[in-house]
Amino acid sequence: MIELTVSPIVERKIQQGICVLEARDLPHLEMENTSVYLVNQQGRFLGQAYLSLQHKGVGWLISKEKVPLDLAFFQHLFALARTKRRSFEASDRTTAYRLFNQDGDGFGGLTIDRYNDYAVFGWYNEYVYSLKEEIVAAFQMVYPEIRGAYEKIRFKGLDYESAHLYGDEAPETFPIREHGVTYQVFLNTGLMTGIFLDQHEVRGALVDGLAAGKRLLNMFSYTAAFSVAAAVGGAAQTTSVDLAKRSQELSAAHFTANNLAMDHHRFHVMDVFAYFKYAKRKGLFYDMIVLDPPSFARNKKQTFSVAKDYHKLIAQALDILSPKGILITSTNAANVSLEKFRKEIEKGFGDCKHRYLETYRLPSDFVFNKKDESSNYLKVFTIQVEK
Repeated sequence: MIELTVSPIVERKIQQGICVLEARDLPHLEMENTSVYLVNQQGRFLGQAYLSLQHKGVGWLISKEKVPLDLAFFQHLFALARTKRRSFEASDRTTAYRLFNQDGDGFGGLTIDRYNDYAVFGWYNEYVYSLKEEIVAAFQMVYPEIRGAYEKIRFKGLDYESAHLYGDEAPETFPIREHGVTYQVFLNTGLMTGIFLDQHEVRGALVDGLAAGKRLLNMFSYTAAFSVAAAVGGAAQTTSVDLAKRSQELSAAHFTANNLAMDHHRFHVMDVFAYFKYAKRKGLFYDMIVLDPPSFARNKKQTFSVAKDYHKLIAQALDILSPKGILITSTNAANVSLEKFRKEIEKGFGDCKHRYLETYRLPSDFVFNKKDESSNYLKVFTIQVEK
């Protein structure tokens, strides 16, 4: 095994429990897609890691001991992860949830989600992908009841994004449940599946009546899962806005799956900032507005970054929010801390009086590394405007 000497900065991070290795901490790194022993400048062993370029960092610390990355290693990790999610297994109201979540479960660069009797593996770098055979075999030992699996390629270098991995093939679309609500999902179309599982708790609040009797506007709606949850929870009407042309078709499938009449539920395929202007021009107002944009987006006219531009969404939303209305503000940007996100939100409110009702982070199936704040990437506030 190759030994890699790291700086005191990296040594301190390891001691703090941070597992991700960043490019700025390992300058002039020439190795890639390999397992290494990390040692400090005095030659003392710090831990075992692997190096592989990905969206988040250049590698991960695996263990503070020397371990073989074999079948037994992954079988042990999956068994521990399964124990943490027994409450989800015992519920028939929620049949889609995360089974394994990167460094929260002891191995960064890998996620596994369950959709009824099927699993979806997320490979985040070439090194983890190279261990696919051992990982899949270990998973099948721990989860023999899973009928089939798919994979999502979340790194550059391969000529496909999604593929059937093993076992039975799932139907092109099929229903899963969450808090008793039905959603139509698809497992082999690009990187998406039709629902973002990390928003369990926010949708649960909507199902439980957070939007009861209210007019809800869902911006960046994707397949309108928030809107469906709100409708089941008694929302008077919902409006879902997304720029993707297929969003209306996918959204309607969720409503149909729950036998919801479409009379009071509308879809608009358009840019959200254009819709803000449209709503103001038409004199439309909403009692609740959901703002859940991608971390970064670009179209022909502009770019959007949560870190720099989220306040613009707040300011625009306030113009069409009813008195005493509620904003649901959300981001999954790992590089934006909870405090920074709140500051960006406050910038949008200006002098408008408001109060924070609830804060949501990752749900319990998305086990995160408690020593690393960026591991708990989801940040959601429900905010009531006092006007």
